Amino acid sequence: MPITSLQISTADGQADAFAAFPDDGECHPGVLMYPDGFGIRPVLRELALELAGHGYYVLVPNFFYRHGPAPVIELPEYIGEEARPAVFGQLMPLIEAHSTERVLADADAYISFLTARPEVEAGPVAVTGYCFGGLLALRTAADHPDQVAALAAFHAPVATVGPGLFAELTAQVHFGHAEGDITPEELDELNKTLDSAGADYTSEIYPGTTHGFTMSDTDAFSASGLKHHWDRLLPLLSRTLPASRP
Repeated sequence: MPITSLQISTADGQADAFAAFPDDGECHPGVLMYPDGFGIRPVLRELALELAGHGYYVLVPNFFYRHGPAPVIELPEYIGEEARPAVFGQLMPLIEAHSTERVLADADAYISFLTARPEVEAGPVAVTGYCFGGLLALRTAADHPDQVAALAAFHAPVATVGPGLFAELTAQVHFGHAEGDITPEELDELNKTLDSAGADYTSEIYPGTTHGFTMSDTDAFSASGLKHHWDRLLPLLSRTLPASRP
């Protein structure tokens, strides 16, 4: 399963990225995968390779490209409790600088790049993201209703966005929440908002998880949470994207 390094032309320069896809010479459905706030690193390559192994072309951009190529800061191999304050101290200014205008301009570039790849099957694509990347995935899907058929966001603060954004969604949606991120009462309010917006969605708390549960290089990792994530993501993609499965 190859991984290819790429450069994506954007309104503000060149975004470095990578893609993972089956090495079979066939076209496959496209998936835009946004990393979590820690950015591109080995665990993101593992996730992309796993998804590619199910028959998808997976594009993972460095959304911090304005500050340099990935990794934009030096990350420890394992991001535990002791390392978090220093890491977040460097990353939060970059996250805060990522305005809505930048998100939408970059999303245009990423979607255009993905859909133009010769390895990607014609038709709609999916977007998925983790943590902060889940918010980027949500905004991308809302801004590209004719091109995005599926949206999945995991341990992402989607309950903080306004209801107007949900009303723009035409994609089928899955939100997988960490138990430590949202209360059952808050989940109920979020799901009522999604109902009112007419969204086609599932939205649930993953039992026994904390924020960041999909990331095996952090102390938040949950093996059961990661499996739950695959159990929700893969059927969603299978339902919504054009077929070309190994």
